[in-house]
Amino acid sequence: MLRHTLIALAAASSFATPAFAHITARPDSGDANKYFQTAFTVPHGCGDGASTIAVRVQIPEGVFSVKPQFKPGWTVSTKNRKVDPPIKAHHGPDITETISEVEWRGGPLPDSQFDNFGLIVKLPATAQTLSFAVTQECDKGSVQWNEKPDGDHPAPTVRVLSGEQK
Repeated sequence: MLRHTLIALAAASSFATPAFAHITARPDSGDANKYFQTAFTVPHGCGDGASTIAVRVQIPEGVFSVKPQFKPGWTVSTKNRKVDPPIKAHHGPDITETISEVEWRGGPLPDSQFDNFGLIVKLPATAQTLSFAVTQECDKGSVQWNEKPDGDHPAPTVRVLSGEQK
């Protein structure tokens, strides 16, 4: 009987998906040189029941148009970086500055609940994988989600697809 219970527990744990343990971007792929809407899912706090009070997303190089989602109960702030050389805009003046970081602060988001933090961005013109490093700040500590995909704290990624990859 004990053996059957242990086998059942082992089988059940093998179905656990590590994606739910990490911050992920969904959807996680989009067409090159197109506007793309994604959301970063925060599935839990920083450990020991800690609630999330801030989420900071670093915008990778090559992404020049960024618009964060409004979230009731959270304030949104951004940091900028210079674009050198400037980029020719389709309409309007050349792009000389772009958003380098978006921060949502507020909540709190309890450890027992999840939420999504959305962005609309214009993806680069070439196929590649973009890493969006995320800092999750909690009322007790913080977690840096900035490692490679096989790390303990992987950064969320978005695949930029060319026409041939569709």
